[in-house]
Amino acid sequence: MKIYTLHKKQSLPISVEQAWKFLSSPANLKTITPDYMSFDILSGADRPMFPGQIIQYIVTPVFGIKTKWVTEITHVKDKHYFVDEQRFGPYALWHHKHFIKEIEGGVEMEDIIDYKVPFGWLGQLAHPILVKPKLEEIFNYRKEKLEELFGVYNG
Repeated sequence: MKIYTLHKKQSLPISVEQAWKFLSSPANLKTITPDYMSFDILSGADRPMFPGQIIQYIVTPVFGIKTKWVTEITHVKDKHYFVDEQRFGPYALWHHKHFIKEIEGGVEMEDIIDYKVPFGWLGQLAHPILVKPKLEEIFNYRKEKLEELFGVYNG
């Protein structure tokens, strides 16, 4: 069983409070997800994040195939971190840790995703040509969108 890890860090010129307010609201996930994924929250995003919260989505990650994704918020430490885990969806395992820490001039946000692709060796073959590039694309979009939303200019 091969477990992969995606690790991303990003700095933003905002306060921990601003970062936490945005990131801990499940409703903001749609804002930082590429439009082509047709991300739609079905339930569970009607209140601030809490341990045990179940959030249901419909996403279209590849080839126009709609997929139901159910995650549980398993851990929350206010203004420091939260963890979401897939309960049902496209991955055999999805464990996503979100960390926020104050740095000089703003915050550093760190995502660590441990995941396993389905379909055994076929999934492992597809990982480097389909799954990993798609995840990189999604998190690059997320980085650019957060920079746009919070006033980071790279030009």
